[in-house]
Amino acid sequence: MNKILLIGIASLFALAACETGSNEEVTSGAIENPLSADTQGKVDTKNLPEITFDKDFHDFGKISEGEKVTYAFRFKNTGKGDLIVQTASGSCGCTVPEIPEKPLRSGETGFIKVQFNSEGRTGIQEKQVTVVTNTIPNTKIIRIKAEVNER
Repeated sequence: MNKILLIGIASLFALAACETGSNEEVTSGAIENPLSADTQGKVDTKNLPEITFDKDFHDFGKISEGEKVTYAFRFKNTGKGDLIVQTASGSCGCTVPEIPEKPLRSGETGFIKVQFNSEGRTGIQEKQVTVVTNTIPNTKIIRIKAEVNER
């Protein structure tokens, strides 16, 4: 009786493990950027948004330790779909980005404000902000630099 029960349970597990979906491959674009993929894992490349920055690097020059400086990176949606800036994260806690709250339609411009706090930092400081959007590729790096002089 126990053998029959074990065989039955093993059979159920074997059936549950069988593939029931289609054999379509998921594209790497769908994995990297699932927001732009349709339900079959294909990417609609005709109507994607595209983020284009005026510049992706800003040098604050010489600043004094303890100073907080801010720069607004201007960008434009040069694609066809609505551009969503999902997140932006600094390479350390001294670099704090602020992203737009609303999607940008094709042709619209927006800003990512980056504040750098030089408290406790001296010398040449180079930081980066990783911006994640619904574009392909879905990440873009913007960078800042400052030469922090002791007070």
